[in-house]
Amino acid sequence: MKLRGEKMKQGKLGTVAIVLIVIASVIVLSVLWVAGSYNGLVRSDEDVNNKWANVQSAYQRRADLIPNLVETVKGYASHEEEVLTAITNARSKIGSAQTPSEYADADAELSSALSRLLVVVENYPNLKANENFLSLQDELAGTENRIKTERDLYNNAVRGYNVKVRRFPTNIIAGMFSFEKREMFEAESGAETAPKVDF
Repeated sequence: MKLRGEKMKQGKLGTVAIVLIVIASVIVLSVLWVAGSYNGLVRSDEDVNNKWANVQSAYQRRADLIPNLVETVKGYASHEEEVLTAITNARSKIGSAQTPSEYADADAELSSALSRLLVVVENYPNLKANENFLSLQDELAGTENRIKTERDLYNNAVRGYNVKVRRFPTNIIAGMFSFEKREMFEAESGAETAPKVDF
């Protein structure tokens, strides 16, 4: 009888040990899942921050080229002050922009001012042939391509991050640690319609 009682006691202890091991395993796996999800969100967030810094760098490169372009044009077309002032003002707005939408608005204003500058340049054949002007124009075109590329890379990183923030069950971790959706660059309004060209 004593032997039977000891076996029952050992059986109960064994069952309790198994239950404790299962509970500990569930807790450990849950902690590992939370840590993995959190680290994945941090990695994606930092990737977005890195891509954003690249976008800002590309905009800064363009902003650095513009004073040289303005000075070159001033030598030939000093009386075109309104266009040159518009470019300078738009450049300063890019410098103070913080969000993708602010950058997009400032970029649209600067692009408009640069377009007006190119119309002005048409009236000055010597300027169009100036080596400095041609070089700056080429650098500006290359910079515009870099900006487009960096904006695309940023949007891809934001899309990946936003999917993680919204996907179940990672969205629970995102909510617990205040990971918010990020803003993407969007096309300017009216960009979806082709411009009308008259010859």
